[in-house]
Amino acid sequence: MDRLAGNARLMIVSDLDHTMVDHHDPENLSLLRFNALWESSYRNNSLLVFSTGRSPTLYKELRKEKPMITPDITIMSVGTEITYGNSMEPDDGWVEFLNQKWDRNIVSEETRKFTELTLQSETEQRPHKVSFYVQKDKAQDIMKALSTRLEERGLDVKIIYSGGMDLDILPKGAGKGQALAYLLKKFKAAGKLPDNTLVCGDSGNDAELFSIPDVHGVMVSNAQEELLQWHAENAKNNPKIIHATERCAAGIIQAIGHFNLGPSKSPRDVVDLSDSKMERFDPSYEVVKLYLFYERWRRAEVEKSELFLANLKASCVCCA
Repeated sequence: MDRLAGNARLMIVSDLDHTMVDHHDPENLSLLRFNALWESSYRNNSLLVFSTGRSPTLYKELRKEKPMITPDITIMSVGTEITYGNSMEPDDGWVEFLNQKWDRNIVSEETRKFTELTLQSETEQRPHKVSFYVQKDKAQDIMKALSTRLEERGLDVKIIYSGGMDLDILPKGAGKGQALAYLLKKFKAAGKLPDNTLVCGDSGNDAELFSIPDVHGVMVSNAQEELLQWHAENAKNNPKIIHATERCAAGIIQAIGHFNLGPSKSPRDVVDLSDSKMERFDPSYEVVKLYLFYERWRRAEVEKSELFLANLKASCVCCA
């Protein structure tokens, strides 16, 4: 969190599954396009936040499966865990905040009375999250009954239904939106509030992100019915929230351009890298260009390799 000396130019807060990561894209093209754009144009002055419903265990598994870059901040377990950097250092202040009016044992005791609930795997059961599967046609009635019972037991909880099957019970102060609000408050207190924030999601547990004041938001084109319904009921006339026409990470890139938040053309979309010049020399951009050149050269897709290398050498000499 101390990586930037001043305010971040842009903070992107994105869900992972079916938002940043397209599980129907075996070549990961949209994710790789985003990675190249971020590393070349934003890494040095902006913040990347992954906000996922996955537990730390499943998050680490996804990182092994997909070519994801390392975020500055990771929000996991539907907004109940916040960690920083590659070492994933936990935010102790957030833990203390969530402990208020929360008793996991009482939640477990009451949920056992509902036979319609199927407990998710042990990895998905976290200190401030109890997770189940439930059939879609029974979800609303169970959520209402559970909320009443837990309130009678003296707990303040939040019940989130997403993905057409996942039911998560959290402390009332938790959730993806509340975790983001906590971070923004922390940044503001330190005098480092980002100039712009873009939130990105596809499902019901992302809805809270779009409720945070003054943020830009993108629902990717493949957003689920539950999120689109929330938007229609709560933010239909909000010009800061768009429904992208592109899937997943490609939709995030589209939103960056739509809101004029900064460069929105990925180096991977440049056909002739030898012609892609910037007004001023940017080491990050040149490194990404070199990587892409090498990648294409290995596939025998580069016809003017000598010209590209000559231009790269000239750029480095001029700015040495």
